[in-house]
Amino acid sequence: MGPQLSRGIRVIRFVWIAGFVVGTTTHVADLVLGGADVYAGYPAGARVFWVTLTLLDPIAVVCLLRRLRAGIVLGVLIMLADVTINLTVAATVGGFGVFGLVTQSVFCVFVLATAVPLWRAFSTPTRAAPPTAPDRTTPPPGRPT
Repeated sequence: MGPQLSRGIRVIRFVWIAGFVVGTTTHVADLVLGGADVYAGYPAGARVFWVTLTLLDPIAVVCLLRRLRAGIVLGVLIMLADVTINLTVAATVGGFGVFGLVTQSVFCVFVLATAVPLWRAFSTPTRAAPPTAPDRTTPPPGRPT
């Protein structure tokens, strides 16, 4: 699965995974307990986004576990969109607890601050070297020198 990750990178990846697992479980619990109308009263676009996170968060987790850079891109996009949407809805419609907004914002800052080191650690696998041209300095067998 590639070279061993440093302790710092393993901690960063663990925090990312933990954050997206919390997000997944939160949205799954919302849907199980609240049903299809769990986010009724909020703008339709926000409702669709929050339900979509039920799928996007675990996809990010799988990508991070597999050390795929797509997980980093997805994680950054999820957090930027989630915090933006949640703060906008909180400011215009209300109904959000301060604790959730603060923890999501702190996690978003962490994701943004650690995306580059994680990106470097998840370097793309090296491909086999392309075939090289034959060595022209040595004559082929059976040919006089």
